[in-house]
Amino acid sequence: MIPLPDYPQGRDLLRDKVVLVTAAAGTGIGSAVARRSLEEGAKVVLSDRHERRLGETRDELAELGEVHAVPCDVTDEDRVRALVDGAVDRFGRIDVLINNAGLGGSASILDMTDDQWSSVLDVTLNGTFRVTRAVLRRFVEQGGGGAVVNNASVIGWRAQGEQAHYAAAKAGVMALTRSAAVDVAGHGIRVNAVAPSLAMHPFLAKVTSDELLDELTGREVSGRAAQPWEVANVMVFLASDYASYLTGEVISVSSQHA
Repeated sequence: MIPLPDYPQGRDLLRDKVVLVTAAAGTGIGSAVARRSLEEGAKVVLSDRHERRLGETRDELAELGEVHAVPCDVTDEDRVRALVDGAVDRFGRIDVLINNAGLGGSASILDMTDDQWSSVLDVTLNGTFRVTRAVLRRFVEQGGGGAVVNNASVIGWRAQGEQAHYAAAKAGVMALTRSAAVDVAGHGIRVNAVAPSLAMHPFLAKVTSDELLDELTGREVSGRAAQPWEVANVMVFLASDYASYLTGEVISVSSQHA
């Protein structure tokens, strides 16, 4: 098994940048990338539709730097616009968008209802589109520049039973990433994505069976699940100037590329 490395020290990779993170409440990848962004010198706007957990995450991270929280449901266009306006009102601009909002679920295609299909697609793919569109428009209004990092999944590449809706949504996020990158390259804006598999945190362990967790862990050549901050590190890299010539790419944070 590949051992877990030490938690990284901040290197000011995002110094003075304003980073907006969706689905940032709780203990998963969203809160991890918010924390890592603060540790790398950024000012961070947190959003989530769960207001209580959002407030708790804001309070927890406030000791690391400047944090602002705006509740948002990414399926609601008015709330998305209010999120972007709130970030700009607080910090004057946005430099980085981390699209982390997504919704899962398990159902065979034989039994899947229209509501199950639509709800997963609306949060995971349509929500990513709505927030991306709003922030890209803001980037252009600001004079160009900026970075978007989307959270996709290896399941957008490979098959897994009872995951047709989630796989379709994540494959769509990958395609959206590539096409959006072409549309905005002339404005100096970069759009990339990460594709993790299993990033272990307490909430995931609570809602996922031990059998599935064991199966997914067994597929990783590392012999273990990723920590959320290990996925967040790749997001921070893509958001930073170290990735200045990288756009339209989906980076696998897993050995399960196919």
